[in-house]
Amino acid sequence: MLTDVVDLLLCPQCRARDVESGLDVGDTDRTLVCDRGHSFDVARQGYVSLLTGDGGKFTGDSAEMITAREVFLERGHFDPIAAAVSAAVPAGGDAVLDVGVGTGHYLAAVLDARPGARGIGVDVSKFAARRAARSHPRLGSVIADIWSGLPVRAGSLSAVTCVFAPRNAGEIGRVLAADGVLVVVTPTSRHQRELRGPLGLIGVEEDKTRRLGESLSGLFEPVAQSPLEYTMVLSHTDIESLIGMGPSARHGDPEARSGALAQLPDSVEVTASVTVSTYRTTGQRRRASASL
Repeated sequence: MLTDVVDLLLCPQCRARDVESGLDVGDTDRTLVCDRGHSFDVARQGYVSLLTGDGGKFTGDSAEMITAREVFLERGHFDPIAAAVSAAVPAGGDAVLDVGVGTGHYLAAVLDARPGARGIGVDVSKFAARRAARSHPRLGSVIADIWSGLPVRAGSLSAVTCVFAPRNAGEIGRVLAADGVLVVVTPTSRHQRELRGPLGLIGVEEDKTRRLGESLSGLFEPVAQSPLEYTMVLSHTDIESLIGMGPSARHGDPEARSGALAQLPDSVEVTASVTVSTYRTTGQRRRASASL
């Protein structure tokens, strides 16, 4: 719930003016307020919007995409990925943020393995925030745009996770504690390869993991890279959900894709292939954070 993480949050209005003003629960648990008088309503579903300006650089997932993701993930097909993310987060972590939290599936797995930890799920989609808010009792769900700045206190987090989502390295480095870690999951070029040609799905760049390292260079240093590859057996319904939850849902001809799917066997063996990468902030940034 938001009350579990409110001490970690910043007022986005003050933060936009380079003032770190913390948030607290208002007279009721339906508002969050800062000491400068800014107030933010908590939706009845349990999330809060801390967006500023025009609402964000990216368009968030639609209600249909979040529903498709929920259906697919509840079938357990990506559970090995969730387990790998949880294993990569240090056991002693107290506060974990998931960037692009989606349904809350991965952050909930991290929190389940750590009874004393609490989590912040950030997403630009209100439909994701709504679903994430009920994914775990120790998860606070926040609508925010990472490119406009995370509404989170500097150096307050023991870990940040990012699964198939964009990341703002500078902001992640700011909110991580001196000994905090960043865990990123990226797909390899083999991910879902059996479906790409027949169904015209969007491909994955060959060097995605290398490009991730380059984008973090100077702010983060690598700790570990763990490949994870396994075979999923998917029904046509599973495949429809898999397509519907990702970027391919916004591209191509749905009718043509449905016709192509009908030509596939009732059960299809599909490769799940990702790299789980762990990073720490560079020594210079750790020393700077420790001195704050």
